[in-house]
Amino acid sequence: MASILIVDDEQKIREVIREYAEFNGFEVSEAEDGMEAVTMCRDQDYDIIIMDVMMPRLDGFSAVKEIRKEKEIPVIMLSARSEEYDKLFGFELGIDDYMVKPFSPKELMARVNVVLTRRAPAEKETETMEFDGLTINIPAREVLVDGKAIELTPKEYELLFYLVENKNIALSRDKLLQDIWGYDYFGDDRTIDTHIKNLRNNLGNYRDKIITLRGIGYKFEA
Repeated sequence: MASILIVDDEQKIREVIREYAEFNGFEVSEAEDGMEAVTMCRDQDYDIIIMDVMMPRLDGFSAVKEIRKEKEIPVIMLSARSEEYDKLFGFELGIDDYMVKPFSPKELMARVNVVLTRRAPAEKETETMEFDGLTINIPAREVLVDGKAIELTPKEYELLFYLVENKNIALSRDKLLQDIWGYDYFGDDRTIDTHIKNLRNNLGNYRDKIITLRGIGYKFEA
């Protein structure tokens, strides 16, 4: 049974999400603010967190930062704010999805299932893939550059793994946003370009494995 941590300072919202989550077979825990959520995540593992942004003591963004220092738990953010800046800030932190209040509990559960499916390790005949001095193990979430492990953000890992799984295929920015960030993106595509730039910097001598396709997007060239 998958476990969900619901973090919101409004009891009625927690109750509604709990009702739908338990109906869908999830084990549910609750926290009233970001501080309590951080403490609970230190003591227990959860499969996914549903986190409100605006809360007393510690806001949702700050709570995600603290939790991600120790654990990579998928996060769906909830917020009454619909500004693009807030969404971009959340995705830069590595959250998996963002929903604006008021929201449909049914849609929220659908997004939870999408995130959990996307995060589930894929079964591969060969776990480790090598491209010259670049070694990638997707199930282990491990990337080695010339034998040395590098640390990536959660979204950088997902972006690299997605590119590698679709190697030699041209991928548009819209396709990357839809399949990795999991939301309908309205605005420019700076978030993809920023993540690609950071990813290339981390890959060092193998940065050229990620090819820019002018006017289209990117591809991983094997």
